[in-house]
Amino acid sequence: MRARSTTIQGSPESLDKGIHYISDRVLPAVMGMDGFIGLSMLADRQSGRCIITSAWEDTAALQRSASEVKAMRARAAEIIGGPATVDAWTIDVLHRLHPTGPGACTRVTWMKNRPLHLDGMIDAFGMSIVPRLEDLPGFCAVSMLTNHDDGRSTTAVTYDSRDAMLAAQDTVSEMRQDFCRAMGAEVVEVAAFELVLAQLRVPETV
Repeated sequence: MRARSTTIQGSPESLDKGIHYISDRVLPAVMGMDGFIGLSMLADRQSGRCIITSAWEDTAALQRSASEVKAMRARAAEIIGGPATVDAWTIDVLHRLHPTGPGACTRVTWMKNRPLHLDGMIDAFGMSIVPRLEDLPGFCAVSMLTNHDDGRSTTAVTYDSRDAMLAAQDTVSEMRQDFCRAMGAEVVEVAAFELVLAQLRVPETV
């Protein structure tokens, strides 16, 4: 399974318009595309930063959608008021404990490792980290997306609420440090977002 993420550094004042555009125009359009299996949108209302991620059955479906999605991406960047950067990923870990609802929040961690170490890191994450996340109050879901060419990865852990996310912060931070130390990975950034849109049919891998 593959994913394409679009990150837009926009203005906080324009986020609501952007959310409506993604929900009302982009989502119906991509739902009709062959191989589409999901769309999510994360937003930081203080900074104006948002991440829109679409999921596809395979590389062929990802590539088929590229030209149609390009125009919608440009329009979203225009509405939200900032430049858009695009990344392509492989969906290597996905696990949901239960569906998300209004108020759900997500903490995203970007990491860097040697490409040859990624497979071991993915296996270790699924076996050692995911079961521990399940025990956290308010935990909803977790995903790990990777780029096997350059060794980058991004993990997203979603909780029922911001309070649940903040309550788990110290525990998850310790887990992250121990995991990265054991895997030889470098944390590039950690950021928190509101989950403003989640329309997902992506099969679980764990």
